[in-house]
Amino acid sequence: MTAPTITAPQLALARTAAEAALAVLPTSRTLATADPVRAGADLLTEGQAVTAKFSGAATGEVVVVVGQDLADALKESPLGELDLTAAVRPALEAAARAFGPVVLDPGVVMEPGVALSAIAAKDDAVAVPLVEGEQVHAVLALALTPWPSDDALPGPGNLAPREADRLPVRGGLDMLHDVEMEVSAELGRTRMSVRELLSLSPGAIVELDRAAGSPADLLVNGRLIARGEVVVVDENFGIRITQIVAPGTERE
Repeated sequence: MTAPTITAPQLALARTAAEAALAVLPTSRTLATADPVRAGADLLTEGQAVTAKFSGAATGEVVVVVGQDLADALKESPLGELDLTAAVRPALEAAARAFGPVVLDPGVVMEPGVALSAIAAKDDAVAVPLVEGEQVHAVLALALTPWPSDDALPGPGNLAPREADRLPVRGGLDMLHDVEMEVSAELGRTRMSVRELLSLSPGAIVELDRAAGSPADLLVNGRLIARGEVVVVDENFGIRITQIVAPGTERE
């Protein structure tokens, strides 16, 4: 059975979507879009993939595959392990919006071969490798049902072809500014036996391992990043930062 022919306008639209995604993809590498190709499982075999369906002005599915280096960087961030779906979602949204106003489903993390195989099974699925030199470090794949007609181009407010080249390129942690993190403050700690815990009652005092007036700890996703003094802001407690804790010195 002969595979459906992918038209030149489809390839152009896929590249436009990939350029929009690349502008907000969290990576410290300087990547560029390569020529669009038919989607296949062997385009990038190592790393992680996030796939999501969308509907609205267009209906389809988008997959972003990031290489193992980026997946590892997100796990080993100075702010702790970051959620891959949240980090890649802006790129998924940017790619889908290239076809007009759409609603994107929550993304699902998959192995790259599985995600690319699933979308390659759809008619007219197109993939755009994101490369540094000749090396593929990420892939964006799309399948629309149906693709816009041959004379349909991104409308006003969407990225026109090659416009993404004029967008400022950001890299590293700058791309993660919109990822939500859990921030908590800790006054101190102590260890108690089960007997002591069961004996607690209203009015009981628990002594912590920190002297009065000592700085409180500020933690992001459970990792110590700063210390400061407790203050009151509009009847709420807050922390005035007095020290930023460098990675690797948390126990000092």
